[in-house]
Amino acid sequence: MSLIAVAATIIVALLLARPAGLYIARAFDYEASRLDRWFGPLEKPLYAIGGIRKEQQTWKQYAMALLLSNTAMIALVYLIFRIQGSLPLNPAGVPSMEPTLAFNTAVSFMANTDLQHYSGESGLSYLSQMLGIVFLLFVSPATGIAGAMALIRALTGKPLGNFFVDLIRAVTRILLPLSFIAALIFVILKVPQTLQGSAMVQTLEGAAQEIMRGPVASFLSIKQLGNNGGGFFGVNSAHPFENPGGISNALQILLMLLVPMSLPFTYGKMVGNKKQGRVLFVSMLVLFLVMLSISLTSERAGNPVVNALGIDHSQGSMEGKEVRLGTVQSSFYSVVTTASETGAVNTMHDTLTPLGGLVPMANMMLNTVFGGSGVGLMNVLMYAMIAVFLSGLMVGRTPEFLGKKLEGKEMKLIAVTLIVSPLLILLPTALALYAHPGTLSNPGFHGLSQALYEYTSSAANNGSGFEGLGDATPFWNVSTAIVMYLGRFFSMITLLAVAGSLSAKQSVPETSGTFRTDTALFGAVFIGAALIVGALTFFPAVALGPIAEFLTLKP
Repeated sequence: MSLIAVAATIIVALLLARPAGLYIARAFDYEASRLDRWFGPLEKPLYAIGGIRKEQQTWKQYAMALLLSNTAMIALVYLIFRIQGSLPLNPAGVPSMEPTLAFNTAVSFMANTDLQHYSGESGLSYLSQMLGIVFLLFVSPATGIAGAMALIRALTGKPLGNFFVDLIRAVTRILLPLSFIAALIFVILKVPQTLQGSAMVQTLEGAAQEIMRGPVASFLSIKQLGNNGGGFFGVNSAHPFENPGGISNALQILLMLLVPMSLPFTYGKMVGNKKQGRVLFVSMLVLFLVMLSISLTSERAGNPVVNALGIDHSQGSMEGKEVRLGTVQSSFYSVVTTASETGAVNTMHDTLTPLGGLVPMANMMLNTVFGGSGVGLMNVLMYAMIAVFLSGLMVGRTPEFLGKKLEGKEMKLIAVTLIVSPLLILLPTALALYAHPGTLSNPGFHGLSQALYEYTSSAANNGSGFEGLGDATPFWNVSTAIVMYLGRFFSMITLLAVAGSLSAKQSVPETSGTFRTDTALFGAVFIGAALIVGALTFFPAVALGPIAEFLTLKP
């Protein structure tokens, strides 16, 4: 039955992807449409308050507006965290955050990472949750979606648009209405939504127990829809208040997949080649299904050492998993949350089998198995350009992508983007293993995986973690914050630069020798480029971590 539920959830996600993608394309069309009549009354006051005019921006203006506005929001939310102990809506009396933790948390949620080095229910006041965290849960994915829209427009030779207009449209036309509906459904499913303090109850043994609650449903809906992750409670969606049962679990998975799965169809519609969008979608779907099959097989088989001892493992590896959800749904969730770069968890990834833990890590290292809101598609298009460039070299032709020649300037920017990601992951991992080994709960191969996973999650803006790591220290707070910031914004800026360079070029007529990017052959080349260029970069580190652990667990 669990596998049937997984298949049904995937089918529903597939059915929703295309119509959602076409809607997003209409939502970001600057031509007048019926959507303006619906959302105009909400958007016009926001434009007026912000002094926003709809003039087109160059790629430099777009990138600067994106970077400066996001940095300013980090500073604002950092201030809220630092003084939350003196602010209202704090019934639990939560103290103000320590400086490095406040810095880490503000960067984390603005970078769409939501890595939490604090305990969700006791680290933030209600005001910080709503005014700081939920605010960032909207503007962070909206920033990623806006960047993707600018990149797509530039690839077609159109002006990039206006960042602030795209940011507001992403919030008002996509994230706000859908998250409102999802929040209502979560309330119906018994997820709490209240501003009252903790509830005091009497246990069956007669003892008093304090049960934390709060505005959970509204937090939960946007954290999943915006591929944010994080959790109102410390154990995230493993908590029964955040994830009461199978229906809420399936809804969370659908919300995580909705935007990333729909954006390839948005891309196909906006570039005028729907078949090309479908090719990219199918390619990512193939990678997703391969990752899912590996994870399900590993987790259902369980620990080989435990099996060798003759212990019943018929339900798979249940360590660190919720009994009410089971092995299959926990494994499915771990793949979805890292494929979509969301970072929410309904099981502790530190307790996954070695190969079960490798899959989430690989999803984040590739960052092209759908990926997060907007940024995932930007990475996919980067690998698509790499595939076109390599194919052009093999046949001796100047590579062309959407009628624009890919030349030295664009490929240098892409090469720099490719190099930065492993540097942000591998160098800090080596430093942490050398200088702070005491923060790892396991001195062996699994300990290396803990540190590697933490920085991979930070650089890929995912936010999930191997929770055996003692990460609530100044070193981990500051180092992961730097990695999250650079991992988020460096690639966005360089890819916008690529977009600006291509948009300024004249279109080249298609000939019989042009390598078409809307065929199954291109899909295969795209997958090969992602695996060879992306995965092999990290293979030595992975071989010393989860692969070595898997080999040593053999009975």
